[in-house]
Amino acid sequence: MGRPVFAEALLERVRQARAALEAALEAEDAYAVAVAEDELDDAVRVARELGVGVETDATEAGEG
Repeated sequence: MGRPVFAEALLERVRQARAALEAALEAEDAYAVAVAEDELDDAVRVARELGVGVETDATEAGEG
């Protein structure tokens, strides 16, 4: 049995926020970076508060 639907939705929100942040950084758009960072922080916070494990950038890069 896989993860619950709400956990997958939270993880998808985190993935989308990370993608938006990456795009904003590539575009060198300071405002979009700030907005994307806030969305990512919020998505990670909500996921962790609900007990959904979210990998950090260091873990994803194989450093953790």
